[in-house]
Amino acid sequence: MKEIIKRFWPYIKEYKFYYMLVIFGGILIVISTAASAQIMKPLMDDMFIAKKKEMLYLIPFGLIGIYLTKAIGKYVQTIFMEYIGQSIVTRFRELLLSHIISQDMAFLYINRSGELISRVTNDIGRIQTFVANILPDLFRDVLAVIALISYIIYLSPMLSFYTLVVVPLAIVPLMSIAKRLKKYSHHSQEKNADIVTRLTEVFNNSEIIKANDTQAFELKRFNVQNWQFFKINMKTVYVGALVPPLMEMLGVTGLAAVIYVGGKEVFDGRMSVGEFTAFITAVGLVFEPIRKLSGTYAKIQDAIAASERVFEVLDTKPSIVDGEKTLSSDIKKIEFKNVSLMYEGSYALKDIDISIHDGQKIALVGDSGGGKSTFIAMLMRFYDADEGLVKINGLNIKEYSLSSLKHHISLVSQRVYIFQDSLAANVAYGEEEIDENRVVKALKLADAYEFAMALEDGIHTMMSEAGSNLSGGQRQRVSIARAIYKHASLLLFDEATSALDNESEKRIQSALDDYAKDKITITIAHRLSTIEHADKILVLQKGAIVDSGTHHELLDNSKVYQRLAGELKD
Repeated sequence: MKEIIKRFWPYIKEYKFYYMLVIFGGILIVISTAASAQIMKPLMDDMFIAKKKEMLYLIPFGLIGIYLTKAIGKYVQTIFMEYIGQSIVTRFRELLLSHIISQDMAFLYINRSGELISRVTNDIGRIQTFVANILPDLFRDVLAVIALISYIIYLSPMLSFYTLVVVPLAIVPLMSIAKRLKKYSHHSQEKNADIVTRLTEVFNNSEIIKANDTQAFELKRFNVQNWQFFKINMKTVYVGALVPPLMEMLGVTGLAAVIYVGGKEVFDGRMSVGEFTAFITAVGLVFEPIRKLSGTYAKIQDAIAASERVFEVLDTKPSIVDGEKTLSSDIKKIEFKNVSLMYEGSYALKDIDISIHDGQKIALVGDSGGGKSTFIAMLMRFYDADEGLVKINGLNIKEYSLSSLKHHISLVSQRVYIFQDSLAANVAYGEEEIDENRVVKALKLADAYEFAMALEDGIHTMMSEAGSNLSGGQRQRVSIARAIYKHASLLLFDEATSALDNESEKRIQSALDDYAKDKITITIAHRLSTIEHADKILVLQKGAIVDSGTHHELLDNSKVYQRLAGELKD
């Protein structure tokens, strides 16, 4: 608890004015609660026993004043508690998402998307409960307990002993219950992440599910996790539900002792009826915040578990560290100096040594898993070399800031990404001010202008989720247009035309040849026609360059390339 508050403190202290208003509201509630017990003394002694007539007017008005004060306190506290909670949870969502997307690709590959979504949504929501409700409630109830206990001690130190002796008796079982609740809360949040992951997979793979008629299969898999989630939540309910009756039984035991001892005090004349009534009322009131504190303590375990999961992500540092230098000029030269990269115990790249200059068209070929996509990933700094250096314009790539490096690189990956925005916004992705003339030019070079103009609203047509209102080839053209619009000096094409027919690919290739004549182009291709005119072809096997040269040189001298060329024929 202490550690969690310490972690939240930098955020909490920014809302100190609002917390002061929450505390002010809590003080009004506490004062009115104590006053509602105190008013019982004149009610019994002066109004009913002494029969003072003026009390017929003073006590009802006093009661209205007490509860009006309490209502104002509750309103002030509720409004500002919600403001604090909504504000902090909104900021934390931004902070957590910012931290997640700034992680290196290895982190994003390892962690399931559903797990990360759950932490941004479900876990953050539980944190909101902690900062907006639990902390203020904790303060208010502790203050109420202190005020009411002080009051009952003032009324009768002897009777207060019988009342307060039950409080420590409640601590031991509460601590045991709290430990179990925290454990169940961790399990619940993990299982919630499993459910979100399963739903994400179902929605993202709906086409293949329909194609294979596996709706029942997927529903069965979901139901298993759904009912596991139910069982874990019910364990939390079973344990948490023990707290209120336990507190009530302890409370009524203390109250019974107070009635017995207090009754004797009244019979012996050492306490008036009004004092005893005020005492009993205060005792009844003090057990309410104590009962709520026990429930709050149980809720804290849930919030602590959620906070630990959130801070676990926030404490994860990216392995790809930003450089301090700015890559201000175009990329003119790329060098791999004996670069090796290990992945899961084997080489993804091994002893890569090559120089590439502006104006060159480089093609990468090889069997699946040969290291082609990893070669491109190194230039994007998705990974850093375990051995050797990657240099850009003569400097270690690690010395450049990531933003300035990626400003000069356009990537078209084998997986096409379309966002739920206009077609123009997808082409000019990342820019708030869209240059429509550049969009049109990029679409023409990507052989996408004709189909774009045929859409209902042209380049302003809104794209469906994942671009489902476009064909596979159209999505790929948009992806190529996005790379062209960026006007980068390094173009990376990872099977960028795999969904296109031969004629479309030839038209795009012809347009790109002129566009990229002063740029570096690195292409992974699935067709021979895409690579046969490259200035240099690199043949990769198990992460190593086994042959290199032009198409004709490799056909004459490389048996590996001869086999691959046969497989790559159109």
